Amino acid sequence: MRRTHACSVPTHENAFSEQAHMARQGKMSLKSRLAIRFLLGLPLLPALIFLSAGSLTFWQGWLFLAVFLASALYMAQHFLRHDPQLLERRLQTREKAREQRLFRKLWIPLWIVALALPGLDYRFDWSRTFLGAAPLWLTLLSQALVLCACFLIFQVLKANSFASSIIQVEPGQKVIVAGPYRIVRHPMYSGILLLVLFTPLALGSYVALPVFALLVPVLIYRLIHEERTLRQNLTGYPEYCLRTRFRLIPFLY
Repeated sequence: MRRTHACSVPTHENAFSEQAHMARQGKMSLKSRLAIRFLLGLPLLPALIFLSAGSLTFWQGWLFLAVFLASALYMAQHFLRHDPQLLERRLQTREKAREQRLFRKLWIPLWIVALALPGLDYRFDWSRTFLGAAPLWLTLLSQALVLCACFLIFQVLKANSFASSIIQVEPGQKVIVAGPYRIVRHPMYSGILLLVLFTPLALGSYVALPVFALLVPVLIYRLIHEERTLRQNLTGYPEYCLRTRFRLIPFLY
């Protein structure tokens, strides 16, 4: 069952737009919609990194792109073959709850600014001037942890076919207790947290760390609302919370 919210009656124009949107999706295959999403989204990441850096010699940016994009493409082709229903859920973007629409309004601009900062740092040498250059070992370790974050997210998606990109409870949805869900209640957020904390260091930037850190409370805001929704609407979830104590970080939170 889905959580319902009070809302105003839609206008005829909104209703028509929604129907047109659904019709377009119905005519287009999952593979086509996935390809369009990648084609529209892929240029944004290198543009943010290299336009801000003002140079293509930003090797940390190239390595980060290789790790991040290779992981995304691998996950897409894996689930296209093994769990297309998961990809259908991951392609959804229309949040129903006001709290989650607010989350997107906060997260997206912060994420864009945060990704642009390491390139600006590379261009203007802020970290090197004020804090010293990030050592090679730290950059490579952080790149490895970004890869670990992607792997954790992959394991979460393998374990939970209902891991939608929007917060909802669907008919037939069950509490997942396997895989990473045995350790924390929201392992997807754990993977995103790992990604957020080590992306600036993977890109060799100390000064970008505080901006990336601003994403953490925004992520926790979403987590708290999602957990409230699951407690109210997903059968067995309150009991799962009693068995699995930690939400995000083992032994801490």
